[in-house]
This record gives sequence, C-alpha cells and structure tokens, in this order.
Amino acid sequence: MNETITSAYLHEVTSRLQRLIEPEATASIDAACDLIAASLRAGGVVQAFGTGHSQAFVMEVVGRAGGLIPTSSMALRDLVLYGGRDTSILSGGQLERDDSVVEELFAVTPTSPEDVFIVASNSGVNGSIVGVALAAKERGHRLIGVTSLEHTNAVTPKHPSGKRLSEIADVVIDNLAPYGDTALTLDDGTGVGAVSSITAAFIAQLLTIGVAERLGDSGAKPPVYISANIPGGDEHNHALEDAYRGRIRRTA
Repeated sequence: MNETITSAYLHEVTSRLQRLIEPEATASIDAACDLIAASLRAGGVVQAFGTGHSQAFVMEVVGRAGGLIPTSSMALRDLVLYGGRDTSILSGGQLERDDSVVEELFAVTPTSPEDVFIVASNSGVNGSIVGVALAAKERGHRLIGVTSLEHTNAVTPKHPSGKRLSEIADVVIDNLAPYGDTALTLDDGTGVGAVSSITAAFIAQLLTIGVAERLGDSGAKPPVYISANIPGGDEHNHALEDAYRGRIRRTA
C-alpha cells in the first residue's frame, strides 16, 4: 500500500480522535454520560439503536468485555427474530428508510420508563432512525444522538416529520465524519477511507468509561462485563445479567 496514502489516512483518523477529547466534544460526551448514569441509578438500561454500519456502534455499547451490562440493542432484524416478519424484509437497504416499522419495533422491544436511548446514524436522516428517535422522546425517554453534523446538515431528511436525529436528541455527539464519510480522494476522484466507524467506537468507549467513573464515584460498583474467555468470566457476567433478566437481549 502507498505509504503516503496510509499516512494521510492515519492523520485523518487520529486528528478526529484528538478532537473528540477536546472541550467542545467532551461537553456533549459528559452530558451523555450524565444521562446514562442517571438512568442506570434509577434502574434503567441503555437502549442502543443503529442501522447499516452504525450497528458497529451498538456492538461497542452492548454486551462486550469492558462494557456496561445494563445495555440492550434494538435492531431492525428484531422484526424477524421477535415479531414474526419474513426474512425477506431484511434484503437490501430499504428497511432502514421505512418509518412505518417503528411502532412494531417498539412493540417487540422490552423497555422501561427509566431507560435512556442512544441512536447512532452517520447521516441521521433515514426513516427508521428518525422514527425511533421521535418514538423514544414521545414515550418520555432521554435521547442521545451520535451522528455526523457535517453530513446530516448537507442532506435532506427522509422522515415525514422533516426532522434530523440531531434536531430531536437531548444530547448530540458529533462523530466528526466528513460528508460521505470518506476522508481521502484517489487520483481518479474515488472517495475512500471511511472514518465514522472508528470515531463512533471511540465515542462508545468514552461513554462507557465516563459512566463507569460516575457510578464508581457515587460509591456503586460499576456493572461491567469481563471477558468470558478468562477464568470466572461467565460466572461474573451471568450473575450481573440476572439482575436485568428479561430487559436486556443477548443474541449470537
């Protein structure tokens, strides 16, 4: 691989990660940590939702070693797994643009009033993303949005409300991805070097660390997973998961 391109991509990634720990970004991240910690103290869980590659963000938040146990994922595939829809609806990318599935999705998702929602979407304009955000707010939940402000402000909302995720969330965290997500342009004009998955993963870990710190500072033992691949991992994790039985989902 061309070393110049590699170095350019490394700069694009690391410069954005650096910006995420600077005051402008940390203000939003701190506010999000406060919302999550308050939810967990009240007995709530984190409900995380994303479509497309934003599902990678959800996987960083939910059910991973070093992550918070009271977390659960909401996914469009739940319409098949728990709602009885045919698998054919998962073909292609149209479902994420369909706002009509939101109520059905909530119907098959166990939630409590104390739960806090995190919705991740680079564009922040697709029907299911905006629909879930609106439905969460209508049900009284606090909402954190993770999105690219550069991208979302450059495109037209696709939800009938005309809103963007960034216009609905109580706290908005900018993932700093450029318009179109690609940070480099090849000589022939091809855009490459997506960054949103990397910055989103970093954001997810900053949220986890910040919430664990807040819970620890208040005298509580943070409910955090340890790797299932070390001795005692399963026992530790299952004991804590039992406290949220029926409220958090773990699938293969």
